[in-house]
Amino acid sequence: MLKVVDRFNRTREHVALRSMFEARKRFFVDELGWDLPVLAGLYEVDQFDDGHATYLIVVDQDDRHLASARLLHTIRPSPIESACPPFVEGIVPKGRDVWEITRICSLFPEGSDRVWEVHDMLLNGLAKFAVEAGVRTYTIIADPEHSSWFASVGWKCKRLGPAQYQGGQVFTALGIEIDPAIRANFMAGGIAGGSRLFQPETRAAAHVARISSANHRHHGAAFRRTLSRKITDSGYSSP
Repeated sequence: MLKVVDRFNRTREHVALRSMFEARKRFFVDELGWDLPVLAGLYEVDQFDDGHATYLIVVDQDDRHLASARLLHTIRPSPIESACPPFVEGIVPKGRDVWEITRICSLFPEGSDRVWEVHDMLLNGLAKFAVEAGVRTYTIIADPEHSSWFASVGWKCKRLGPAQYQGGQVFTALGIEIDPAIRANFMAGGIAGGSRLFQPETRAAAHVARISSANHRHHGAAFRRTLSRKITDSGYSSP
Protein backbone atom coordinates (compact mmCIF):
# COMPACT_ATOMS: atom_id res chain seq x y z
CA MET A 1 0.00 0.00 0.00
CA LEU A 2 1.20 3.52 -0.83
CA LYS A 3 0.51 6.30 1.65
CA VAL A 4 1.01 10.03 1.26
CA VAL A 5 1.85 11.69 4.57
CA ASP A 6 1.88 15.45 4.95
CA ARG A 7 1.14 18.15 7.49
CA PHE A 8 -2.54 17.27 7.56
CA ASN A 9 -2.29 13.58 8.46
CA ARG A 10 1.20 13.09 9.92
CA THR A 11 -0.12 12.65 13.46
CA ARG A 12 -2.51 9.92 12.34
CA GLU A 13 0.22 8.22 10.31
CA HIS A 14 2.85 8.25 13.07
CA VAL A 15 3.48 4.47 12.79
CA ALA A 16 4.42 4.70 9.12
CA LEU A 17 6.50 7.83 9.73
CA ARG A 18 8.41 6.31 12.64
CA SER A 19 9.09 3.16 10.64
CA MET A 20 10.32 5.27 7.71
CA PHE A 21 12.72 7.31 9.86
CA GLU A 22 14.08 4.06 11.33
CA ALA A 23 14.57 2.61 7.85
CA ARG A 24 16.32 5.77 6.67
CA LYS A 25 18.77 5.49 9.55
CA ARG A 26 19.53 1.85 8.76
CA PHE A 27 19.93 2.59 5.04
CA PHE A 28 21.69 5.95 4.83
CA VAL A 29 23.70 5.88 8.07
CA ASP A 30 24.34 2.20 8.84
CA GLU A 31 24.61 0.79 5.29
CA LEU A 32 25.86 3.73 3.24
CA GLY A 33 27.85 5.38 6.02
CA TRP A 34 26.49 8.88 5.45
CA ASP A 35 27.21 11.43 8.17
CA LEU A 36 23.65 12.45 9.01
CA PRO A 37 21.90 13.54 12.21
CA VAL A 38 20.31 10.67 14.12
CA LEU A 39 17.57 11.26 16.67
CA ALA A 40 17.46 9.08 19.80
CA GLY A 41 19.95 6.73 18.15
CA LEU A 42 17.20 5.34 15.92
CA TYR A 43 15.76 7.92 13.53
CA GLU A 44 17.40 9.76 10.62
CA VAL A 45 15.74 13.17 10.73
CA ASP A 46 17.16 16.37 9.28
CA GLN A 47 16.14 20.02 9.05
CA PHE A 48 13.96 19.35 6.00
CA ASP A 49 11.76 16.88 7.89
CA ASP A 50 9.54 19.65 9.14
CA GLY A 51 5.80 20.10 8.94
CA HIS A 52 5.99 21.09 5.27
CA ALA A 53 7.59 17.89 3.95
CA THR A 54 5.45 15.37 2.05
CA TYR A 55 6.27 11.67 2.11
CA LEU A 56 5.34 8.82 -0.21
CA ILE A 57 5.60 5.67 1.90
CA VAL A 58 5.02 2.10 0.73
CA VAL A 59 3.95 0.06 3.77
CA ASP A 60 2.94 -3.50 4.57
CA GLN A 61 -0.28 -4.58 6.29
CA ASP A 62 1.11 -3.45 9.66
CA ASP A 63 2.09 0.02 8.41
CA ARG A 64 5.77 -0.95 8.43
CA HIS A 65 8.03 0.79 5.92
CA LEU A 66 8.96 -0.97 2.68
CA ALA A 67 10.12 1.99 0.60
CA SER A 68 9.72 5.75 0.64
CA ALA A 69 10.59 9.12 -0.87
CA ARG A 70 10.42 12.62 0.56
CA LEU A 71 9.04 15.49 -1.54
CA LEU A 72 9.95 19.11 -0.82
CA HIS A 73 8.21 22.08 -2.40
CA THR A 74 10.93 24.35 -3.78
CA ILE A 75 9.23 27.59 -2.84
CA ARG A 76 11.04 26.83 0.43
CA PRO A 77 14.69 25.91 1.08
CA SER A 78 15.69 22.49 -0.26
CA PRO A 79 18.81 20.25 -0.23
CA ILE A 80 19.73 20.71 -3.88
CA GLU A 81 20.19 24.47 -3.48
CA SER A 82 22.09 24.19 -0.20
CA ALA A 83 24.50 21.42 -1.30
CA CYS A 84 28.19 22.24 -1.02
CA PRO A 85 29.87 21.87 -3.41
CA PRO A 86 26.92 22.76 -5.62
CA PHE A 87 25.42 20.07 -7.84
CA VAL A 88 23.72 22.53 -10.20
CA GLU A 89 25.47 24.72 -12.74
CA GLY A 90 23.60 27.98 -13.05
CA ILE A 91 20.21 28.66 -11.53
CA VAL A 92 18.63 25.99 -9.35
CA PRO A 93 15.08 25.20 -10.57
CA LYS A 94 12.56 26.56 -8.09
CA GLY A 95 8.93 27.55 -8.12
CA ARG A 96 5.35 26.65 -7.29
CA ASP A 97 5.37 23.79 -9.81
CA VAL A 98 8.83 22.42 -8.91
CA TRP A 99 9.28 19.74 -6.23
CA GLU A 100 12.50 18.07 -5.12
CA ILE A 101 12.60 14.28 -4.61
CA THR A 102 14.85 13.31 -1.70
CA ARG A 103 15.65 10.36 0.57
CA ILE A 104 14.51 7.53 -1.73
CA CYS A 105 14.88 4.55 0.57
CA SER A 106 14.32 0.80 0.29
CA LEU A 107 15.96 -1.91 2.36
CA PHE A 108 15.33 -4.74 -0.10
CA PRO A 109 18.48 -6.15 -1.76
CA GLU A 110 19.17 -4.66 -5.20
CA GLY A 111 17.75 -6.88 -7.94
CA SER A 112 15.17 -8.60 -5.76
CA ASP A 113 11.58 -8.93 -6.99
CA ARG A 114 10.27 -6.91 -4.06
CA VAL A 115 12.53 -3.92 -4.70
CA TRP A 116 11.13 -3.55 -8.23
CA GLU A 117 7.59 -4.00 -6.93
CA VAL A 118 7.89 -1.24 -4.33
CA HIS A 119 9.84 1.00 -6.71
CA ASP A 120 7.00 0.69 -9.22
CA MET A 121 4.58 1.75 -6.49
CA LEU A 122 6.75 4.77 -5.72
CA LEU A 123 6.96 5.71 -9.40
CA ASN A 124 3.19 5.47 -9.74
CA GLY A 125 2.85 7.61 -6.64
CA LEU A 126 5.23 10.24 -8.04
CA ALA A 127 3.31 10.26 -11.31
CA LYS A 128 -0.05 10.64 -9.60
CA PHE A 129 1.31 13.32 -7.28
CA ALA A 130 2.62 15.24 -10.31
CA VAL A 131 -0.82 15.20 -11.94
CA GLU A 132 -2.73 16.16 -8.82
CA ALA A 133 -0.30 18.78 -7.48
CA GLY A 134 0.44 20.39 -10.86
CA VAL A 135 4.13 19.47 -10.82
CA ARG A 136 6.01 20.66 -13.92
CA THR A 137 9.48 19.61 -12.78
CA TYR A 138 10.91 17.20 -10.24
CA THR A 139 14.52 17.76 -9.20
CA ILE A 140 16.69 15.15 -7.53
CA ILE A 141 20.30 14.47 -6.59
CA ALA A 142 20.38 10.95 -8.01
CA ASP A 143 22.74 8.01 -8.01
CA PRO A 144 23.10 5.95 -11.23
CA GLU A 145 20.45 3.44 -10.13
CA HIS A 146 17.79 6.09 -9.69
CA SER A 147 18.84 7.91 -12.87
CA SER A 148 18.30 4.76 -14.93
CA TRP A 149 15.13 4.01 -12.96
CA PHE A 150 13.48 7.25 -14.11
CA ALA A 151 14.82 7.04 -17.66
CA SER A 152 13.63 3.42 -18.06
CA VAL A 153 9.99 4.48 -17.78
CA GLY A 154 10.32 7.28 -20.32
CA TRP A 155 10.62 10.26 -17.98
CA LYS A 156 12.65 13.10 -19.50
CA CYS A 157 15.72 13.53 -17.33
CA LYS A 158 18.11 16.43 -17.87
CA ARG A 159 21.43 16.81 -16.12
CA LEU A 160 21.64 20.04 -14.16
CA GLY A 161 25.36 19.76 -13.48
CA PRO A 162 28.36 17.42 -13.67
CA ALA A 163 28.51 14.15 -11.77
CA GLN A 164 30.19 14.38 -8.38
CA TYR A 165 31.77 11.76 -6.16
CA GLN A 166 30.85 11.82 -2.49
CA GLY A 167 31.48 9.07 0.01
CA GLY A 168 32.64 6.71 -2.72
CA GLN A 169 29.42 7.17 -4.69
CA VAL A 170 28.60 9.19 -7.78
CA PHE A 171 25.65 11.59 -7.81
CA THR A 172 24.12 13.82 -10.45
CA ALA A 173 21.54 16.57 -10.14
CA LEU A 174 18.64 15.90 -12.49
CA GLY A 175 15.63 17.85 -13.65
CA ILE A 176 12.70 15.58 -14.56
CA GLU A 177 10.28 17.42 -16.81
CA ILE A 178 6.62 16.46 -16.50
CA ASP A 179 5.57 17.91 -19.84
CA PRO A 180 2.05 17.67 -21.37
CA ALA A 181 2.94 14.49 -23.31
CA ILE A 182 4.13 12.69 -20.17
CA ARG A 183 1.12 13.99 -18.25
CA ALA A 184 -1.15 12.64 -21.01
CA ASN A 185 0.59 9.27 -20.72
CA PHE A 186 -0.09 9.28 -16.99
CA MET A 187 -3.74 10.02 -17.63
CA ALA A 188 -4.03 7.41 -20.38
CA GLY A 189 -2.43 4.82 -18.17
CA GLY A 190 -4.93 5.39 -15.42
CA ILE A 191 -2.39 6.96 -13.10
CA ALA A 192 -4.70 9.85 -12.26
CA GLY A 193 -7.71 7.65 -11.67
CA GLY A 194 -9.05 6.32 -8.40
CA SER A 195 -8.79 7.98 -5.01
CA ARG A 196 -6.76 11.15 -4.65
CA LEU A 197 -3.25 11.05 -3.23
CA PHE A 198 -2.95 14.79 -2.79
CA GLN A 199 -5.96 16.24 -1.00
CA PRO A 200 -7.32 19.63 -2.16
CA GLU A 201 -6.61 21.34 1.16
CA THR A 202 -2.98 20.15 1.02
CA ARG A 203 -2.70 21.42 -2.54
CA ALA A 204 -4.04 24.82 -1.58
CA ALA A 205 -1.68 24.99 1.38
CA ALA A 206 1.28 24.11 -0.81
CA HIS A 207 0.52 26.96 -3.19
CA VAL A 208 0.34 29.58 -0.45
CA ALA A 209 3.12 28.26 1.81
CA ARG A 210 5.86 30.86 2.11
CA ILE A 211 8.44 30.92 4.86
CA SER A 212 11.87 32.46 5.35
CA SER A 213 15.04 30.42 5.76
CA ALA A 214 15.20 31.42 9.42
CA ASN A 215 11.67 30.21 10.03
CA HIS A 216 12.44 27.05 8.07
CA ARG A 217 15.28 26.21 10.45
CA HIS A 218 13.09 27.06 13.44
CA HIS A 219 10.24 24.81 12.31
CA GLY A 220 12.63 21.97 11.45
CA ALA A 221 14.09 22.10 14.95
CA ALA A 222 10.60 22.31 16.45
CA PHE A 223 9.51 19.22 14.53
CA ARG A 224 12.54 17.25 15.74
CA ARG A 225 11.82 18.28 19.33
CA THR A 226 8.19 17.22 18.92
CA LEU A 227 9.17 13.87 17.43
CA SER A 228 11.69 13.34 20.23
CA ARG A 229 8.99 14.01 22.84
CA LYS A 230 6.62 11.57 21.13
CA ILE A 231 9.35 8.93 21.08
CA THR A 232 10.01 9.45 24.79
CA ASP A 233 6.35 9.68 25.82
CA SER A 234 5.28 6.65 23.81
CA GLY A 235 8.26 4.45 24.60
CA TYR A 236 9.08 3.79 20.97
CA SER A 237 11.87 1.32 20.40
CA SER A 238 13.35 -0.72 17.58
CA PRO A 239 11.31 -3.80 16.65
